[in-house]
Amino acid sequence: MLSTAPSCSPRSLGKISPSPYTNGFKPRPKTQIQFLPNKPSLIIYPPASVPVPLLPPFQNPTQTVLQRIDTCLSLISGSRHGGGEWRKEKVASDVVGSEVKQIHAQILKLGLVNSVIGNKLAVLYLKVGMEESAVNLFVEISTREIQVYATLIGYYGKLGQWEDVISVFVLMVEDGFRPDKFLLPKIIKACSELEELTMGVSIHGYVLKEIELSLDVFVGNSLIDMYAKCRDLNSSIKIFDNMQQKDVISWTTLVTAHSNAGLMDDASRIFESMQAHGIAPDLICWNALLSGFSRNGCVNAAFSLLEDMKQNGPNPGINSWNGVISGCVQNGLLGDALNVFVDMLGNIQAPDGITVASILPACSGLQKLNLGKELHAYAIKHGFAENAYVGGSLIDMYFKCGKSNSAEIVFSNLKDKKTLTIWNEMIAAYTDQGRMSMVSELLQLMEKDGSPPNIITYNTILSAHARNGDKDQAFAQFREMARLGLKPNIISLNSLIAGFQQCGLKIEALELVRIMQLPPPVEQSNCDQPRPQSIFPDNILNTVIHPNVFTISSALSASADLKLKNQGKEIHGYILRNYLESNIFVSSTLVDLYSKCVDITSATKVFRQISDTSMVTWNILMSGFNYNGKPESALRLFPEMLEQGISPSLVTMVILLSTCSAICALNLGRGLHSYIAKNIISDNESSVAAVTVQTSLINMYAECGSVVDAKMVFEKYSHSKDLGLWNSMISCYSLHGMASDALYLFDKMEELGIKPDHITFTAILSVCNHQGLMEVGRRFFNSMEYVYAIHPTLEHFTCMVGILGDAGLIEEALELVRNMPFEPDSCVWATLLRSCRIHFNHVIGQIAAGKLFQLEPTNTSNYIILSNIYAMAGMWEASRDVWISMRGRGLKIATAHTLINIGSTIHVFKAGEKRHPGLRKILETCDELNYKMEQTAGFVPQEVIFDDDEEVDEIDPFGCFHSEKLAICCGVMSSKMPIRVSKSARMCIDCHTWSKFVSKIEEREVFVRDGCFYHHFINGVCSCKDKW
Repeated sequence: MLSTAPSCSPRSLGKISPSPYTNGFKPRPKTQIQFLPNKPSLIIYPPASVPVPLLPPFQNPTQTVLQRIDTCLSLISGSRHGGGEWRKEKVASDVVGSEVKQIHAQILKLGLVNSVIGNKLAVLYLKVGMEESAVNLFVEISTREIQVYATLIGYYGKLGQWEDVISVFVLMVEDGFRPDKFLLPKIIKACSELEELTMGVSIHGYVLKEIELSLDVFVGNSLIDMYAKCRDLNSSIKIFDNMQQKDVISWTTLVTAHSNAGLMDDASRIFESMQAHGIAPDLICWNALLSGFSRNGCVNAAFSLLEDMKQNGPNPGINSWNGVISGCVQNGLLGDALNVFVDMLGNIQAPDGITVASILPACSGLQKLNLGKELHAYAIKHGFAENAYVGGSLIDMYFKCGKSNSAEIVFSNLKDKKTLTIWNEMIAAYTDQGRMSMVSELLQLMEKDGSPPNIITYNTILSAHARNGDKDQAFAQFREMARLGLKPNIISLNSLIAGFQQCGLKIEALELVRIMQLPPPVEQSNCDQPRPQSIFPDNILNTVIHPNVFTISSALSASADLKLKNQGKEIHGYILRNYLESNIFVSSTLVDLYSKCVDITSATKVFRQISDTSMVTWNILMSGFNYNGKPESALRLFPEMLEQGISPSLVTMVILLSTCSAICALNLGRGLHSYIAKNIISDNESSVAAVTVQTSLINMYAECGSVVDAKMVFEKYSHSKDLGLWNSMISCYSLHGMASDALYLFDKMEELGIKPDHITFTAILSVCNHQGLMEVGRRFFNSMEYVYAIHPTLEHFTCMVGILGDAGLIEEALELVRNMPFEPDSCVWATLLRSCRIHFNHVIGQIAAGKLFQLEPTNTSNYIILSNIYAMAGMWEASRDVWISMRGRGLKIATAHTLINIGSTIHVFKAGEKRHPGLRKILETCDELNYKMEQTAGFVPQEVIFDDDEEVDEIDPFGCFHSEKLAICCGVMSSKMPIRVSKSARMCIDCHTWSKFVSKIEEREVFVRDGCFYHHFINGVCSCKDKW
């Protein structure tokens, strides 16, 4: 028994509520109809050129006409079932088409006008594909029979004209006919395709009243599909559960429904349950699950299922391979798509048109023009080149590979075979290039060609305007859609939301998502309150379209970028209410949202609930740990990722290398370098991806203090003219105060014709700042605009303020700050404040600190530096007042922590904590070092203070919690190698001096990366020259 119809109560089919497709049947324009007064209605003249045959004598005219019609119907039926070949059927249709016109002429000649003949003739017209004649005749028949309704519904269903199916069905009901179990699935299919839930619920109500219909498996399967496509999956499940008889189609329909909804866990469970119930899935069912995994980003699961099919299921067919290839492309796994394509060829599967159309986007994305050309030649040889989808993919491939002329040649060669798909592909290509004038020209040509723009055309243009941030044009296109009678769909709104999100209009994107969640609008006459004003057109506000997984993903991305955690949590609630959390796109974006909103606990919780994580999801969580200051947690994820069988990508490696940089984990970084060379990209490869990885390696080695390793990587690629690679090496030298090397590399760049950019000058100015090269820095700064046509940015002005300030030109630095063409930010004033600390200038220091208190009222480091400036100037009372002011505002010093990588272990020391297992030995080492310092140099460092020893406010303003001392002592104990530590906050004077003595006493290099500078201590001297 089928379940009770949801959403609204069943209604009689005789009282179907109006819908967009039931306002009266509107046939095609009638050019051959003439109405004669006082005559029966069946007066439809065939073309005048058709001869009218004479009947033999002594025969019943009506019987003879009916026999001729039956003979024609038999001929058509025989051509379809006797051989099934299209050409055979086409010849039969042409022959019968000529015959049916003669029969029609004979009917009119003899005056044989009645409904019996009219119904049969209408059916015959449809069978031979003469739709216009059939529809004209249908409209004129006074008493129609069920057969003509059924044939017309079947005919429109075959053509995919679902609106016409519904219209004919409504007329059929009005004429008193009821659909049977053979006709109902076709009508329900129309409701599915049109997402006409109200009509579908009415039909469901009728089914429930008819026992025979409610027990029919084909009707039940159709209802499952209809509710699923109308996004009412719960009703689909109820119908399935209540079906007394289920076949393989029933199970396949439910698997497909869950796959399309992105609920792959449930789809897999149903697939397994199906087999447990003794129903063997057929190839269509396997393909439904396979394509679902692929489309929803579960590519590894798709690969596993494909292998399972080879071993245990039906042999993968061409549709199986196509589904995986298409899924890989949709998820940006272009290399995997090509690998699957090669695997397919190895399994002796000849590509078809869909394969070619699916793999061509991978060629364009990877810029493999030659492979694209080979596929083009293959398509021509096998007759695919004029296929609409193949032609569209070829156009897209040539455009994206920079061969616009070739794309336009493909377009022109299609001649009269230009379908809407082809036109839309050209419009998409021109919108991607920003050539909107060409888009307007194509729209006009489409109208002349008889191919008026459809919803896909306008969705493409909508997306382009939204991506460009042109709200007015996007809304104008939306209004134009309404004028043309085009009903916006989910893709229309998703295009706007995704476009707005990409171009920075994130508030508008979130507002659109909110509108989509509102209930259907109520008629204004029934409202007590007028509708609130909105920036969106009325046809957006009145559109009832529910968000799908792509809408939700865009909305979550917008919330993440704006750090709107509360809005994100509201969307998370919607996800849970609609069972969307198992979709990999949605769950991955949720992890990103919570990470960017500094809630790494919630991000990790969401991640752990994902049953089939993808490589992208792991990358997002690793980046999230880095973003939240937990690089050690990011590194711990990597071995876990490998254990789960997830192969890391280049992006994974770049994330992990930046993680090693953040904590000066040189040993781990070298291990990653080895892994990359063995498994991802060799050191000798020279592709764009290889250069990107090598650049990341240079940055990692630089941040970890190994200039030698960075230089070795660079020299292997020094033949490359990639600017990013050269900038990384110059930045490496700058970071370590190696001014002569940085300036030499700059000159070498110019010799090779590599033009510097703003990043190059930032590195050069920085090294001039740290090494006190004031005149050199001034010369480079002045040359930027006049010699290299690069306008200095705020970052360059900040460097110049540091150069002047550190040289003691504090007043000139202040003048530069006041006259720069930008509003000074906190970084500029902090640079000036640091210079004032170095040169004991409390007057300008007070000015800079005052600006910083306005810009960053909660940043305690600014208070500490100002207090230090007063203290060094002997203004102890003023120094104490700063601390009192900070305490009065409720500000507390952020807890600092320091990390050190020893072997494969990352040790974390937090300020004031006693949790480290080796703390006793570390403190003993610290006492020994302190004693040596006091005996050899008379330096008495501060004691290490813990939370329960003393309040923060009572610590000397020159001091800190000394977590770096503990990390350095841990390094002293562990090996004789250079010590590398990373601290989350700026080193204090005491710790800086202490570290210099450690490097001299232990004869060890000590590298400390703090929140402000990179300190390289060697033999009692720091690379910062005590200016940090």
